[in-house]
Amino acid sequence: MSPRARSGGELDELVRCARMMSDNGLVVGTAGNISIRLDNEIVITPTSVPYDRIEVDDLCVLDLAGDRIDGGRPSSEAPLHTQIYKTTDAAAVVHTHSPFATTLACVSDELPAIHYSIHRFGGDTIPVADYERFGSDALADLVALALKDRRGTLLRNHGAVTYGSSLTEAYDLAVLLEWLARIYWQAKQLGEPRLLTAEHVEEVAAEARRRRYANTAASIE
Repeated sequence: MSPRARSGGELDELVRCARMMSDNGLVVGTAGNISIRLDNEIVITPTSVPYDRIEVDDLCVLDLAGDRIDGGRPSSEAPLHTQIYKTTDAAAVVHTHSPFATTLACVSDELPAIHYSIHRFGGDTIPVADYERFGSDALADLVALALKDRRGTLLRNHGAVTYGSSLTEAYDLAVLLEWLARIYWQAKQLGEPRLLTAEHVEEVAAEARRRRYANTAASIE
């Protein structure tokens, strides 16, 4: 069964987001990768194919153990994606080499609460996972550990990873993570940034939950 035969609409969206990663400056060349989970299969972008040339039939289909079933050659970071699906409720995973996130991952141990929207990642900081070689099981294990209670992490001297309950959420978080890293970097150029406390971030998270609940209740009525 070809990748196209599995779920055309979702795979078209995966290709669209892959191309957007390049257009949005989240990757350079063929770096980075993106995947979705479809039932008991993982569909991931291929290795060594420029994003503006990726087609649905280039996508690689893996089982949940990471073994190739169909399609093109999988990204070298397939172990990282597979491990995230094993250890979280992720429906999609986005791995970028975005410049500000990567820069911060070269010098810091975490991205602090420079803006209240950091609450979307599940806390008041975003950790930096220690360095391990790309494509390695060791890197996959470290990322899974960093994502235990977060929806995003930075990778030391490497890049960033986000996941979500949908491809849209995972991609939006990747864009937000890069924005937060850029705001933090810009603030550091002016002086020592004024950071939000854990209590501030939790207050925002609680208000966001309240508003979502209110909207849901209204729609049920």
